[in-house]
Amino acid sequence: MLIPFFLALTPLVATHLPNVIIIMTDEHNFRTLGCYRALLSDNQALQWGEGCVVQTPNIDFLADNGVLCSNVYASNPVSGPSRSSFMTGCYPQATGVEFNNSALNAGMTTFADILSQNSYRTGYFGKWHLDGDSKPGWSPSKKHGWEDNLYMYNRGHWKKLGIVDGTPEVLSVDLNGRLSESVLSGADEQSFTTDFLTDRAIDFIDRNKDNRFCCFISIPDPHGKNIVRPPYDTMYADMDYQKPSSAFTDCTGWPSWAQPSEKTILEDRQMGIYFGMVKCIDDNIGKLLDYLRLNGLDENTMIIFTSDHGDLLGEHGRDNKSVPFEASAKIPYIWYYPSSLPSGRVVSTAMSNVDFFPTLMGVLGIRQRVHCHGKDFSRLLKGKRRDSYNVAVSKNDVWIMATDGLFKLVLTAQEGASPVLFDLQKDPDETVNVFNDASYSAVKRKLASAMKSYCTSTKEPFWEGALIPAQIQDILR
Repeated sequence: MLIPFFLALTPLVATHLPNVIIIMTDEHNFRTLGCYRALLSDNQALQWGEGCVVQTPNIDFLADNGVLCSNVYASNPVSGPSRSSFMTGCYPQATGVEFNNSALNAGMTTFADILSQNSYRTGYFGKWHLDGDSKPGWSPSKKHGWEDNLYMYNRGHWKKLGIVDGTPEVLSVDLNGRLSESVLSGADEQSFTTDFLTDRAIDFIDRNKDNRFCCFISIPDPHGKNIVRPPYDTMYADMDYQKPSSAFTDCTGWPSWAQPSEKTILEDRQMGIYFGMVKCIDDNIGKLLDYLRLNGLDENTMIIFTSDHGDLLGEHGRDNKSVPFEASAKIPYIWYYPSSLPSGRVVSTAMSNVDFFPTLMGVLGIRQRVHCHGKDFSRLLKGKRRDSYNVAVSKNDVWIMATDGLFKLVLTAQEGASPVLFDLQKDPDETVNVFNDASYSAVKRKLASAMKSYCTSTKEPFWEGALIPAQIQDILR
């Protein structure tokens, strides 16, 4: 049962609090990270063929020397709603951001608000996507706890940024001089967006290294358009990419969200570019780690690496996100803090990114009276508690999913759509619907019960209709 989390005591003594750096990528397939591939069988790790991998030594370093959580899901695998949950610890129906290009409710408390109240200097760099429709929307007036938000922009996946007369600007322009997300515009290692944002974040850290800081680096890659600067644009061009086996699944009778697309990133020969974007991200994380080590900040700085949602990259014959399949809804989630968190720990308990806010406060020991839907998993991360049973919920506007990391139940709010149940242990590719298999009756009931608890405790909009409640009740009979 989901129980709202309350932060309620007094903060720790100031000297005990570490610096915090959060790195969030956009639309990132977890299988492109070596540390996640290491947990998988070869046929799961090598979805695109033998040798078709990106080496990510710096992200792997964070995992090898920190805590990797293997079953964490976006509250909604779409940018704005997912980010709103990460910031507030609440599901999108409570944040005001149930769809992209919506604005975060003015009354919502973010974890940045709490850190600011505890003497943290806060800075945000990159894509925000919580300030309505403005594009690019530099330096939103509603800061939501991020006191230095000069280099925060609302939305867009621009490839070249710069500083003009002291203010940030998008420099990606087409031949007619209009802003364009589809052109590189000669971006280099200073102006390519991933590099530019990392450098601005390092500048912020350098200005505040004698204080306590929280720095959020929101990198808009590897989201499409799939464009990356040299030399990353050719690093992975010659690999022999194959379609994932799930692309050949017979989806007859399955809901609309499971149906394949006409063309994917593989047909467009853009997999090498996606890999290049991932490699550029990893190299910039290496640059950040080098700065922290050279300045003696690495031991007292906690780093969290994550993404807002995944990217199917051809799995199930689809690209991008918005569906409950693993590569869409599952997100990388790594915590590195050598002074407090164990090294090389893998946590398999199912979680959602609504759990980030209360878990961060638990790790830091900061407590304030803030309502959250999420749970505090700090004791689990610290190794003071073993993996335990938990159900994570993810949803979109037509489906709702509940998973314990072993099984996944998906219900669809469309007339005539059949429920779907996957056995993720026997069928990690999610190609066989076992919902009508009587041997899974207990599993279905357990997940449906957790889904009902979620719906009733969080004012889930699906609960106001008839289709989802009727399906849940049918399972629980």
